Amino acid sequence: MTESPTVAGSRATDTSFDVINSAGKARAGVIHTPHGDIPTPAFIPVATKATVKMLTPEQIRATGAQAILSNAYHLYLQPGPDLIDEAGGVAAFENWHGPTYTDSGGFQVMSLGVGFKKVLAMDTKDIKPEDVKARHKERYAHVDDDGVNFRSVINGSKHRFTPEKSMQIQHGLGADIMFAFDELTTLMDSREYQEESVERTRRWAQRCLEEHNRLTEARVGKPLQSLWGVVQGAQYEDLRRHAAQSLVDMSDQFEAEGRRGFGGFGIGGALEKSALGTIVGWVTDVLPENKPRHLLGISEPDDLFTAIEAGADTFDCVSPTRLGRRGGVYTLDGRLSLKTARFTRDFRPIDNELEGYVSQYSRAYIHHLLKAKEFLAGTLCSIHNIQFIVSLVHNARQALIEDRFHEFRDEFLGRYYANGGRAPEWK
Repeated sequence: MTESPTVAGSRATDTSFDVINSAGKARAGVIHTPHGDIPTPAFIPVATKATVKMLTPEQIRATGAQAILSNAYHLYLQPGPDLIDEAGGVAAFENWHGPTYTDSGGFQVMSLGVGFKKVLAMDTKDIKPEDVKARHKERYAHVDDDGVNFRSVINGSKHRFTPEKSMQIQHGLGADIMFAFDELTTLMDSREYQEESVERTRRWAQRCLEEHNRLTEARVGKPLQSLWGVVQGAQYEDLRRHAAQSLVDMSDQFEAEGRRGFGGFGIGGALEKSALGTIVGWVTDVLPENKPRHLLGISEPDDLFTAIEAGADTFDCVSPTRLGRRGGVYTLDGRLSLKTARFTRDFRPIDNELEGYVSQYSRAYIHHLLKAKEFLAGTLCSIHNIQFIVSLVHNARQALIEDRFHEFRDEFLGRYYANGGRAPEWK
């Protein structure tokens, strides 16, 4: 798959995707970008403000990560897309020598203004009554059919995002892969509102494609960028399938006209964890096989396997580094909290079976750093967690290539969740 070669065809390599092997809907492949390949399935660490918190690009690369995702909303507010464009794009600006993603800003505009969570998979029982009550008070974001008015989380200043504005920001940021501006809804929104939102997101996607094509032609000296449509529809099968088909038809029409369509697709919106695989499956039933699919906002091992089985290719989430900054770490036998006193004299590495940079540090040392409130604790735990998740998805990819995916899944999850996802006391 290659986006329409008739536009700016003499420029740098365009984004494309190859499937290498599959098991049911699960597939191993490669996304080719102007700045390098991304073997899939792949976990994409989040560099929100052009940095993965507490880590250098070299430390991220050492985890095995092939790409990183930055946030259009935050980089628009500070330091601004014009400055990053002048620097040569977000990859050059942050000294990341590899592929980059940017989200549209829609998720942050909504989640920081009217949403509830910063992850995709959640449970409705986790939404508190006070959250629902707060939704009806003063908001930081207000949606209309043309775009969104919002206030900055930095200083409360007023701003407006439209599909065109999101495209202008993301072209300035210069990531290889970017997402169409969409509306984030929550599990608390009504069916009627979800229907309105899906249609609004469809219209916005059309406007994003129009502006993306205009900017691609205008920015002749810049590397080609791939725009991916985002499928919404909450937990309703008909809405999800309709939203996906609408984006596919839209993309096909643009390509038939010799213009750039969607290079891939994102799956967004809040949904219940128990329905994750089902909903992703509805969407991938409709999406074309020759274009990659990105699931926004997941990183827990069971969610990753579920999403891979349902046909998703890449994933991003802030959870591994957020967990790490609080002293939480993954092991093959579940999670540990290195803040607890039982690690005071535990001189083993975080996980005896995992090799990597952090394996040279003991649990006791990291426990000491956490108690002393030293930033190095968050750095070491974050490196470990990213490496753990990146390696997990990489190993799932290898298992897919070697036709042993389901065996690997059962072995890994059986061990990891043997104690409810928490490592036993003796670990």
